[in-house]
Amino acid sequence: MAVLLAVVASFANALSAILQRTAVQHAPDRARLRLSLVTFALRRWVWLVGLALLALGFVLQAVALRFGRLSEVQPVVTTELLFVVVVLGTWYRYRVGRREWVGALAAAGGLATFLAVASPSGDTRVPAFGEWAWALGAVGGTVVVAVLLAFVGPRWFRAGMFGLAAALLFAVSAALTKVFATLVTTGWGHVFDHWEPYGVVVSGVTGLFLAQNAFHAGPITASQSTLTIVDPLASVALGVWLFGEHLATLGWRAPVEVVALVVLSAGVVALSRSPLVAGAMDESGGHDLLVRQPTRRHAPVREEPPEDPDPAGTGVGRGVGSTDG
Repeated sequence: MAVLLAVVASFANALSAILQRTAVQHAPDRARLRLSLVTFALRRWVWLVGLALLALGFVLQAVALRFGRLSEVQPVVTTELLFVVVVLGTWYRYRVGRREWVGALAAAGGLATFLAVASPSGDTRVPAFGEWAWALGAVGGTVVVAVLLAFVGPRWFRAGMFGLAAALLFAVSAALTKVFATLVTTGWGHVFDHWEPYGVVVSGVTGLFLAQNAFHAGPITASQSTLTIVDPLASVALGVWLFGEHLATLGWRAPVEVVALVVLSAGVVALSRSPLVAGAMDESGGHDLLVRQPTRRHAPVREEPPEDPDPAGTGVGRGVGSTDG
């Protein structure tokens, strides 16, 4: 049940990312890391629909985390890559080729193999504040570095760096959401006496803001690839670090898990190197903007020029209205 809910949440998140990218891609460059980017987005109904889908995905994810472990539920978000590729190939009519399908299937297959072999297990507990302090310090430092790097390099690189920062904060938000769901089971009376519910809001809103910058900075496949690979891996690490979850690594399992993660990473890298990232598949003149491509038509049949009835140039045989003097 937890994995199924996570898959549905991933589909909602994929649609949300595409709609949000569509809404903010026309914002001026000066809006980067400014609240004006949010106000620009709020004036567009497409972004509001994307936000509603994101909220739906969050609710489904929270329920999944209630019944499943963090390291089991969060990696399923990698299936967003499959959904993004399907939507780009169907609704947006991009030419999705072998590289895109192999990359997406390798990512999803590597993930499925890792989950099946690692079989995450462990008792649910509420981490101490000291444990959170170390984890948040490591995540916060990485986020700052990623945001600084997002101001240099090509557009796809900037989108990836903003996506990296957002993914780390989403992983933290998911971990805090799991704590919140655990606290609720003991009653609502003292839930808000803990800092974790407020941490969910802060990390979630900040991650959402950075995600909008990722969508604004460059192609959807660049930002989404980073989001979908970093979020689950960071969630697995937080699950082991904070919640005492265990991954089965004895015997043959460890090398298989390593291979699965390599396949997962290779699939995402292959997808990120796709022409979709650089906008090379765009046929609408929009470069790396996310727009529907022109309807594909068969190339017109090349017509041979009409045979000259007067190859000698004598004027004999020309039709009425000839301008030759």
